[in-house]
Amino acid sequence: MALGTPVRPTSILVVGATGTLGRQVVRRALDEGYDVRCLVRPRPAPADFLRDWGATVVNADLSKPETIPATLVGIHTVIDCATGRPEEPIRTVDWEGKVALIQCAMAMGIQKYVFYSIHNCDKHPEVPLMEIKHCTEKFLQDSGLTYIIIRLCGFMQGLIGQYAVPILEEKSVWGTDAPTRIAYMDTQDIARLTFIALRNEKINKKLLTFAGPRAWTTQEVITLCERLAGQDANVTTVPVSILKFTRQLTRFFQWTNDVADRLAFSEVLSSDTVFSVPMTEMYNLLGVDAKDIITLEKYLQDYFTNILKKLKDLKAQSKQTDIYF
Repeated sequence: MALGTPVRPTSILVVGATGTLGRQVVRRALDEGYDVRCLVRPRPAPADFLRDWGATVVNADLSKPETIPATLVGIHTVIDCATGRPEEPIRTVDWEGKVALIQCAMAMGIQKYVFYSIHNCDKHPEVPLMEIKHCTEKFLQDSGLTYIIIRLCGFMQGLIGQYAVPILEEKSVWGTDAPTRIAYMDTQDIARLTFIALRNEKINKKLLTFAGPRAWTTQEVITLCERLAGQDANVTTVPVSILKFTRQLTRFFQWTNDVADRLAFSEVLSSDTVFSVPMTEMYNLLGVDAKDIITLEKYLQDYFTNILKKLKDLKAQSKQTDIYF
């Protein structure tokens, strides 16, 4: 039989392209000259911003395996950033959907599969989301596909809605009394390092962990935001004991099982653990200078500087347009 048209190595499919990390992966891929196809679930508000950037958007749903194969035609690499929505069962997308996607990738002869996981997911089988991530890692490792698994600690972008915006709006900021430390990383840096790893054949079939320059407690993040915002936060502290009780309470009702699953993950984040790893060897492996990785201080400083400037400009414009009778 004659061979078909070879698939270009620059042809990639990004799954979960509208998410916090997925959209940065799409932007980075386009900037670096990749042909980007985005798998997006059918939605009332179309993902026009992805098309505006230059990506191709295809509709499919991981919870409906029959919709997946067509999205993989002509694709060399799959980058899997997808995760389930808060209102749906964790297993639907994060396990059953991922298994279907990996099986389709095997059947379609996908050359490389990049999967984002969670740091220390193998150490917390009591947390459904972390157990599912670890099981998906193992399923991918046993699939025969060429893969890269990247475990992540936390996104800096998530801190904006959790801390920065409530402080600026003088609303309550929720935290716990646990000394958990998380090495948050900018999703733009995650995307950049991902493509460096993707081009390095020595990293094929490896499990990597990406972490930010420093691990922060909740209180340290709040204090930093207060200093940059120039105002105090209205902090509501939730004791870990209450969080644990709430999880046990929700287990009594079948319809709240998924709430309990997510509370279990929150409980881990509220324990005396550190979500971080030394990155020196990783930087050397990828040929990256540690100075090029954005720190949380710089990320939040840029955010508050831009927001406060906009607020100041809006206030000035408001004064200019005031009309007195």
